[in-house]
Formats: sequence, structure tokens, C-alpha cells
Amino acid sequence: MSMKCEICGKGLQRGNRVSHAHNVSKRVWKPNLQRVRAIVDGKPQRIRVCTSCIKKGTIEKNARMKPQAEPTA
Repeated sequence: MSMKCEICGKGLQRGNRVSHAHNVSKRVWKPNLQRVRAIVDGKPQRIRVCTSCIKKGTIEKNARMKPQAEPTA
């Protein structure tokens, strides 16, 4: 599985870690991905989505419904 949001395509960002002495080494920023049950093409499906897409409301979340117990008289 790639580190990429399935909605917006946000992925890894690469850059340099720079110390006070200006020593430079490589580093990586990873997106904050969450596995979410969402409605995709009318069916519930698990997708990996970044938290900014969840906050924006870009996806329609699907909650699992528990079966209701019938009341006994």
C-alpha cells in the first residue's frame, strides 16, 4: 500500500533536515492517513484518506449499523 491519499493524492514529501551548524541530511514528511469506511460508487469500502479530507467532508462516511433487538412484551 502506498502512502497516498486516495481522494486528494497527498503523498510523501522529501526535503532536508538542517541543523544549527547547517549540516544537511535527508528527511521525509508523511501524510496523516486513516483507514475509513466510506461510500464509494454506492457501496461501503475501506479507503486510506488523509485527515484534511476527512475534516473537509470530502468523503461520505459509512457507519456500521448494529441490528436492533426486538422488544419483548
